[in-house]
Amino acid sequence: MYGLSVGISRVGETLPKPVYALLAGLNAATVGIIAMAAVNLASRAITDKITRILVFLGGGLGMLYTALWYYPVIMVAAGLTTMVWDLRWLQIIGRHVGDLWKSIRERSSSTRRPRLVEVENGTMDHTSWPTSSTSTYLTNKPLPSPPRNSEASTLTDLNQCYLRPRPAPVPLSKFAIMPATTPLPTAEVDTASVFPALISTGIGSVLLVIFTLTFLAIILIRALLPHLPRAYSLFSSLYLAGTILFGGGPVVIPLLREYIVSPGWVSPRDFLLGLAIIQSFPGPNFNFAVYLGALATKGTSIPSFIGGSLAFVAMFTPGMVVTLGFLGLWRRLQNKDWFQATIRGINAAAVGLVFTAVYKLWEIGLVGGEGGVDGLRATNAGSGGAPLGGDPWLVFITAAAFVGGKWFSINAPTAILLGGVAGVGRWAVFKR
Repeated sequence: MYGLSVGISRVGETLPKPVYALLAGLNAATVGIIAMAAVNLASRAITDKITRILVFLGGGLGMLYTALWYYPVIMVAAGLTTMVWDLRWLQIIGRHVGDLWKSIRERSSSTRRPRLVEVENGTMDHTSWPTSSTSTYLTNKPLPSPPRNSEASTLTDLNQCYLRPRPAPVPLSKFAIMPATTPLPTAEVDTASVFPALISTGIGSVLLVIFTLTFLAIILIRALLPHLPRAYSLFSSLYLAGTILFGGGPVVIPLLREYIVSPGWVSPRDFLLGLAIIQSFPGPNFNFAVYLGALATKGTSIPSFIGGSLAFVAMFTPGMVVTLGFLGLWRRLQNKDWFQATIRGINAAAVGLVFTAVYKLWEIGLVGGEGGVDGLRATNAGSGGAPLGGDPWLVFITAAAFVGGKWFSINAPTAILLGGVAGVGRWAVFKR
C-alpha cells in the first residue's frame, strides 16, 4: 500500500479515459461485493423481529449523518435496546406498575370497609344509606357455606365420593426401562480447556481501562485544540475510526473519506483511485489506511513512510487492545445474559452500517475527468465522484458482481477484476 501511494502521488491530474473506465468498473463491482457481504451478514445477525428492526435502523440512521462519534452511539443504543428487550425489563417494570396501581386501589377501597360494619350492626343512620347508584360494595358479600350433609359426615363416607376404579396392572417388559426420575448421563465440558486463559482477567481489565482513557483523551484534545500538527490529527482521526470497526472495513471507508479528504490532506481523486485499486487485491480493507497516511503527509516535513506507519498503528491498535482485553474477561462474560444480549444488538447495528457503506460508496463510485467517463459532467464533481446510477452499464456491473458472488461462488478479487474488464470493454466498443 505504501508503494501504491508513492505511485499515485506522481500521477498527473488528468488520466486517460480508459483508466477512468477501468476505475469506474472496479468501483461498481466493489459496491456489488460489499452489498453481497451485507446481505450475508444480515442473514446471520437477524434472529428475531428486534434484530431485524435494528439492522434497518442502523442502515437508515447511518445514511443520514456521518461523524466519528455518531456510529458508536448507534451501536451502543442498539446494544442497550436488545439488553432491555431480552431481559424483559419493560415487562418487569410494567408488572411492578400494575401491582402498585392495584395496591393503591385496594388501599382506597379499604377505607370504606368500616361503613359495612356499621350497616351489619344496625348503627348506621338511614339518611346515609348508600343507594345502588352510589355504591355496590354491600351486594358483593360472599355467599354462606352450604349446610353439611349428615349422611356423609364421616371421613370414610366423604372419601367414598372420590373413589375411582384402579387401572389393570401392566405386565413387566423384558426390556429394562430407565426410571423417569433418573437423570440422563451428561458429559461435562471443561470451559478452561475450550477457552484457555491466554490473558488473565486483571490484565484484560487494565487493557480496557487504558484504551478507554486514551480514547477519551484523544477526543478531549481534538475538541479543545482545533489547530494541531498534521501528524497528530492524522493519528487521532484514524485511531478513533479504528475503534468502530464492527462489521468490517466497508463501515470505516465513508469515515475515512470524511476525515481524510474533507480537510484537504488527500484529493478526492486519489482517494477513489486507491479505493478502486485496493479492492481488487486480497487482504483487509484496513490496509487502505496506510495508503491514505502516506498521501496525507505529502507536502509536509513528515516523510511519507512515517505517515504510513502512523496510520497503520492508529488503525490497528484499538482493535488489538480491545480484543486482548476481552479475551481476559471472556470466560466471565460469555455466560452472562446481559452480555450476550448486548453483543446481539451491537452486531445487528453494525450490519446495518455495512448497508450504509454500500449507499455512500454508490454515491461516489463514478470516477471521471473533465466531463466524466461517459462525456457527462459528474453531478458531484466537487467531491471527485458521482453516483453509479447515472450509468446503466455500471449498474449492470454492480448487479453482476452481486449475483456472481452470492450464487456462483465467485471470490471478491475475481469479481472486482471482471468489473474493471467490463468497464474497459465498454469503452473499447463505444469509446465512452
